[in-house]
Amino acid sequence: MPRSLKNPKKSKKKNRSSKKEDASPSSVVPSAPAKVWQPGVDEMEEGEELQFDPSAYNYLRGFNIGWPCLSFDVVQDSLGLVRTEFPHTLYGVAGTQADQQSANYIGIFKLSKITGKKRDLVPSSLNNDEEMEDDDSSSSDEDEDMGDAAGGNAPVLQIKKVAHQGCVNRIRSMTQKPHICATWGDTGFVQVWDFSSHLNSLAESDAPNNRDGTVIKQTPIMKFGGHKDEGYAIDWSPVVPGRLISGDCNKCIHLWEPTGDSWKVDSTPFTGHDASVEDLQWSPTEANIFASSSVDGKIAIWDTREGKKPKFIFKAHDADVNVISWNRLASCMIASGSDDGSFSIRDLREIKDDSLVAHFKYHKKPITSVEWSPHEASTLAVSSDDHQLTIWDLSLERDKEEEAEFKAKVKEQVNAPEDLPPQLLFVHQGQKDLKELHWHPQIPGMIISTAADGFNVLMPTNIDVTLPSASS
Repeated sequence: MPRSLKNPKKSKKKNRSSKKEDASPSSVVPSAPAKVWQPGVDEMEEGEELQFDPSAYNYLRGFNIGWPCLSFDVVQDSLGLVRTEFPHTLYGVAGTQADQQSANYIGIFKLSKITGKKRDLVPSSLNNDEEMEDDDSSSSDEDEDMGDAAGGNAPVLQIKKVAHQGCVNRIRSMTQKPHICATWGDTGFVQVWDFSSHLNSLAESDAPNNRDGTVIKQTPIMKFGGHKDEGYAIDWSPVVPGRLISGDCNKCIHLWEPTGDSWKVDSTPFTGHDASVEDLQWSPTEANIFASSSVDGKIAIWDTREGKKPKFIFKAHDADVNVISWNRLASCMIASGSDDGSFSIRDLREIKDDSLVAHFKYHKKPITSVEWSPHEASTLAVSSDDHQLTIWDLSLERDKEEEAEFKAKVKEQVNAPEDLPPQLLFVHQGQKDLKELHWHPQIPGMIISTAADGFNVLMPTNIDVTLPSASS
């Protein structure tokens, strides 16, 4: 259960260490063929430093809202359901992990004027020395403050801060009413907030505001103290607006039913796990079905119409199951990430037999977040305490002829380890202690991640998204 960011240092605008230079455009890409560095496998010799390849990203930018955040969520907006052209704008909510309980807040933020560059998967500069020189000379003109790999001007960050009692363990925005957000606090309370006024204020202007400004005191519209311990698991139903579940470290899960402008929380909890409930996910298609994961190594499937015990419960990992993600495009698939660094994919149609579809042991430390792409049914992203964010496509298989052809095109510039899984699409590094990631549901290929040293917004070059047709 690698969840805590207790007693952190406040994030700063400037780069804080040599590791942060992994995401700095001022790093010069070496002329020799680059080698992929694997944490936990490769050693760093004295004087060596990691450098990232700007051509691997259509966009990469770091930012922070003050204190580190263990959890955040993307707030859906009305700017368009599917947006593929720069510049982009995103909204989000995040909860802090301050060094004093009274210093915590919820950050409601807007990042606008996100200007990137659509890159070719095989850059033409690899076949043209003159173009390569031009690219190198222009890299010095890129903005350094926030690490923009795609060049262009820095985006505009705006923040509104709302005081929160204690650290925020997890925060989630309701899909149907994005201005309604729920927070799990380390004080043991689950609270629901209405941030409509703050989001409307952010939408009215693109001018940067004071990031260290006043923290607003606001009363939540609902506060539940019925849990016997703090927790991390919480999820809004994508099918029934306002329906919520929250799970705690005392093995209990409570169901929240909307009642107009408030909620009725069932005082009798769902029980069935032998240890802390770590994550919860509603079914993307069934109104009464949800899944839970636990420190007991099990995943449980529940039906709210059939009592307070799980309908199915099975051993998923040999260690804690930290996180789960239910595929919204292929609703039979559920992914889980474990404390032992592994993650698995299961087909729930085979739950009575052997439901395991795939099991990966690439990461060297606990999995902290896993999420299916909202635009590609076979693609998911994973983050780990080994400081890596990885993207996987389960539909891929190794094709040696295709690999040879690709290497010929890039003139052997690709020097990747031979034992990497063929399903591994992308490895992002440069953040310390990654804690949570989310795909942007309206901007295909965009991922936002939070870590001990702040947030990253990234759009890898090789994430090929097949968008639905206008008639579908």
